[in-house]
Amino acid sequence: MLLPFFYMLREGGMKTSVTELLTLLEAMQKGLAGQSVDSFYYLARATLVKDESELDRFDRIFGAYFKGVEDSLADLFQEIPEEWLRRQAELLLTEEERAQIEAMGGFEALMRALQERLDEQEERHEGGNKWIGTAGTSPFGAYGFNPEGVRIGQEGSRNRSAVKVWDKREYRNLDDSLELGTRNIKVALRRLRKFAREGAADQLDLDDTIDKTARNAGMLDIRMVPERHNAIKVLLCLDIGGSMDDHVRICEEMFSAARTEFKHLEYFYFHNFIYESLWKDNRRRHSEKTPTLDIAHKYGSDYKLIFVGDATMSPYEIVYAGGSVEHWNEEPGAVWIKRLLNTYPKAVWLNPEPRHRWDYTPSTKLIREIMDDRMYPLTIAGLDDAIRELH
Repeated sequence: MLLPFFYMLREGGMKTSVTELLTLLEAMQKGLAGQSVDSFYYLARATLVKDESELDRFDRIFGAYFKGVEDSLADLFQEIPEEWLRRQAELLLTEEERAQIEAMGGFEALMRALQERLDEQEERHEGGNKWIGTAGTSPFGAYGFNPEGVRIGQEGSRNRSAVKVWDKREYRNLDDSLELGTRNIKVALRRLRKFAREGAADQLDLDDTIDKTARNAGMLDIRMVPERHNAIKVLLCLDIGGSMDDHVRICEEMFSAARTEFKHLEYFYFHNFIYESLWKDNRRRHSEKTPTLDIAHKYGSDYKLIFVGDATMSPYEIVYAGGSVEHWNEEPGAVWIKRLLNTYPKAVWLNPEPRHRWDYTPSTKLIREIMDDRMYPLTIAGLDDAIRELH
């Protein structure tokens, strides 16, 4: 049972080794898997996953392979899952038999017939050529065949002939190239961490306590040290409003992950581009602004500067005085962002727009030039590249 799962992990791009599989088997022999799928999942994840970045991939493969298994491993063979029975009932037809089955005759006719079936049908049907059911030639149902039908209650496509799919369809992004989840962002941001001991000495230093006690002829000598914290300092500037409304979710995840990972985090908002002021609260952005120069003076050059924005705007907003869409800026935005870049040499721009669109937007080209090409897509791979640039 586990060998096909192991090969599925390898085919899915994971670097699971035979040694790790043997470790899992040994742990199962000792009863560490318990009697539930959940217990086995956590044991398998602990032994087979080498890197946190592979957790999502492991979850997808595990779910695909063990889908349909009952919660209790002890009862696994005592009851045949309903899903297996359904699939056994799938209709198998020859090509000649398929050719004899006629389509309903157009989308409107199909929808009218479906409405009639819904009004008339009172019980479950299997087989047949009229009612909504399974393993038949009716245009409506699952695991049967019709050249022009409505798929209802079937997981996945079989014949690719359905005009409509009545069930809710779930899609999931592939890892490493599309938008991130908060957990993946946290995993990536952790590579930027640099720990240092700060604050009052209120944490027991066990190794030093043992050493000093031994040197003191057994007389207890307790040693304390300050708690370790992430010493990296981050200045996060987030574009808000306008075209960024399409990227609210990913920006919220980025913001949430950053606040969790960094003790020294300062954040500000801007709209489209950087000018003479930024703000902390979007509800009060017209009345409570912070001058950009004050930010540069208050936070030292040891901060890592991260801009998050789609870089989509009129080029006038970057290179002209008065180019801002919301107010009259006395100096071009390019002047203001260069001042920040001079203060913070470690800086990147994270763009939620796909990289292949960047060359079609003049403003994106301008910002990339200003940033010395330190613009990265807001993907797992892009975030990894940005973290390396900030080190």
